[in-house]
Amino acid sequence: MTVRKKSFMLSSGLIIMSLLLFYPAKGRAEVDVSVNIGLPLPSVVISAPPAVIMIPGTPVYFTPDIEVDIFFHRGYWYRPYRQRWYRARDYNGPWGYIAPRAVPAAIVNVPPDYRHIPPGHERVPYGQFKKHWKEWEKAPKKAHKSHKHRRHGD
Repeated sequence: MTVRKKSFMLSSGLIIMSLLLFYPAKGRAEVDVSVNIGLPLPSVVISAPPAVIMIPGTPVYFTPDIEVDIFFHRGYWYRPYRQRWYRARDYNGPWGYIAPRAVPAAIVNVPPDYRHIPPGHERVPYGQFKKHWKEWEKAPKKAHKSHKHRRHGD
């Protein structure tokens, strides 16, 4: 082990020890120290704005033409990777890590077979989706059918 590595490990250990010594006991307050050295989220090339489909029985949309899991819910895009979650304002990022407790239950509870959509649930073109998702969120049952009529009238 090099001198630099030993020095780094010693200073890191001292910092953690000082945190443990100077913070109150766990009964009164809780200290959470974690060091995450993970691989970066692999990029996904999305050459055109993706169509989406609402997952039946949920307020969550997914992108059927993209091989990785990308979900949309209440103004954000979510992407799981190696038991971690990432969120973005746009379907192509930039993606930022979010704590597991910050992931909405609707996203976490998406059925494992969500890609098997029953007949009658069409792909919604991205432009139409972006324009109408807020009003569809207010009346989610209409989102499945209303886009069929608006598709030609938009």
